[in-house]
Amino acid sequence: MNELEKLLTEKVGLSPEQAQKAVTTMMGFLKEKLPGPLGAHLDSLTGTGAGAATGSGGAAGLMGEAEGLLKKF
Repeated sequence: MNELEKLLTEKVGLSPEQAQKAVTTMMGFLKEKLPGPLGAHLDSLTGTGAGAATGSGGAAGLMGEAEGLLKKF
């Protein structure tokens, strides 16, 4: 999520606090709207929550995991 917060700060001009609130709001919205299994895995994909993946896969790792989850459906 830090990458997204940084992007919002740099590209949109939000303060770090505003960017953090925006990302938190977006993640909460996505968790509510995505189908159960995808919503449940959102925390681990973004590096937050108890199931967070260790290591630094970055955006490429995040996209790879998302692609893997989508292929299950």
